[in-house]
Amino acid sequence: MTDPTRAQWNPDQYALFEAERDRAALDLMLRLPDDLDPHEIWDLGCGPGHHAALLQRRHRGAVVHGLDSSSAMLERARALDVGVDWVQGDIAHWVPDRPVDLIFANASLQWTPNHETLFPRLAQALAPGGVLAVQMPLGHATRHHALLRETAGEGPWARALSGVERAPPLLDPARYYDLSAQACETVDVWSTTYLHALTGEDAVLEWMRGTALRPYLTALADDPTLSAAFEDALGDALMRAFPMRSDGVTLLPFPRLFLVARRR
Repeated sequence: MTDPTRAQWNPDQYALFEAERDRAALDLMLRLPDDLDPHEIWDLGCGPGHHAALLQRRHRGAVVHGLDSSSAMLERARALDVGVDWVQGDIAHWVPDRPVDLIFANASLQWTPNHETLFPRLAQALAPGGVLAVQMPLGHATRHHALLRETAGEGPWARALSGVERAPPLLDPARYYDLSAQACETVDVWSTTYLHALTGEDAVLEWMRGTALRPYLTALADDPTLSAAFEDALGDALMRAFPMRSDGVTLLPFPRLFLVARRR
């Protein structure tokens, strides 16, 4: 099977919609407690490193670590030349050397399995008064993800894509509250739907190439003709569902789940 956490990341493709992807991370940062004065910070799934760098600038006295499984993303992060400790590793197996004051995980934990054990483990890794701040796309319930699953299951590529492990649906929001509340005195859970105004041809397909399409394209990497046919079919379905407006904008509704929990 194709493991979605091992599919290749392309920093350039991911950055095509950087402003839209950054919006949720910045909204998450705004909800961090005003009195938080962290000394040990981990950005889990740091990607190209922009958010870890921002956390480092905001908290000059802190040691900031950025963890990611992608060497390509970490290479881009290291080019920022900021005082962040970049670490290649898997969130599922991450264990800090010391208690952490802030765990920041933006659009990364949805790729990590076993949330029933993951969230209590992350909360337990916090120092007293430490904060777990998480944002996860609610992609599984969206129209464009449904079209991806439908298209993958039809046509000559269906057999090759049958073993692709997709990011599973998230748990119920109340369950994330319960899992975090085991170790945390305050837990704030909310969701927001962003209406992204995307530009360019095949805008939704280009958006998905940066994230959700990765494991599918990895599975078809040895057959470029089949891969191109699959992308063409998906692109046609997406354009019918999300037509470009007369102003050149394609509107993509995208819901996201947020959690900020503070260790007692």
